[in-house]
Amino acid sequence: MATRTDAPTRREQILKEAARLFADRGFHGVGVDEIGAAVGISGPGLYRHFAGKDAMLAELLVGISGQLMTGAKRRVAEAQDGPDALLDSLIEGHIDFAIDDRDLITLHDRELDRLRDSDRKLVRQLQRQYVELWVDCVRKVYPALAEPHARVAVHAVFGLLNSTPHLSRPGSLPGRTATAGLLHKLARGAFAAAAAQDGPGE
Repeated sequence: MATRTDAPTRREQILKEAARLFADRGFHGVGVDEIGAAVGISGPGLYRHFAGKDAMLAELLVGISGQLMTGAKRRVAEAQDGPDALLDSLIEGHIDFAIDDRDLITLHDRELDRLRDSDRKLVRQLQRQYVELWVDCVRKVYPALAEPHARVAVHAVFGLLNSTPHLSRPGSLPGRTATAGLLHKLARGAFAAAAAQDGPGE
């Protein structure tokens, strides 16, 4: 979502506004008429694009999990400078999501349980695959780091990066470049600290 440069489709416009409204007021606090008004169409007109709010929520949450996994796999496939550079690339990709798709982080935290079982299981499956891709990379960068500890570290770094919706209002944060740089240093520091704990003599 964050890296798209061409004009968004009407479906994408609807999803973006739905994510913003759901994150701000909760899934049940928003009606289809309000979502429609945000994109300049009637509420009933939304049903030409989605079966209802439940379908929008599912596409948002399944969609972002799929996009994160697809983006990570692409970074792995394109990696040419070794695991250390790949880890930096994975971190950069997740930071882009954490900064640019803050509404989706809030939505995931609050509304994941509202998905039907099959969609929720798909989200969890994609998330597990995403975690394991990171674990594999982290252990190549820090070979002394035991696999269970690497997995804990990856989850902890995700928690750190995904904290962006709770930091403050967007306008009171440092600039995007400064925020991204700080988050990157914190993520690498967390992995290095975990590896130091598992190093020789520990």
